[in-house]
Amino acid sequence: QVQLVESGGGLVQAGGSLRLSCAASGRTFSSYAMGWFRQAPGKEREFVAAIKWGSSSTYYTDSVKGRFTISRDNAKNTVYLQMNSLKPEDTAVYYCAADRPPTGWGSITDANTYDYWGQGTQVTVSS
Repeated sequence: QVQLVESGGGLVQAGGSLRLSCAASGRTFSSYAMGWFRQAPGKEREFVAAIKWGSSSTYYTDSVKGRFTISRDNAKNTVYLQMNSLKPEDTAVYYCAADRPPTGWGSITDANTYDYWGQGTQVTVSS
């Protein structure tokens, strides 16, 4: 069982930055692929970014490429999402998720691939 707790959300002006953290419990964290998703009011949950267990591979949705960076520190059981040049359309509740091995990297953008979810953290970007 893995428990995920997100933090770092808040209110920021357009062009600003935030760093989200997701702390995971469990000794096998390093073997899990991790992802970030977001859900804006009235919209479906959408994929943002993912990282493989060894940090060797990352993947981003097109709308955040060049602005967001996903990383992980397996020693701290934590995955991060550094968000720069934020836009009002980035406003959403952000969720981290864990994919139990074997990693379904071919479907890493699909929320159904993930086995564990955090409770979410609100990010609001004002114009």
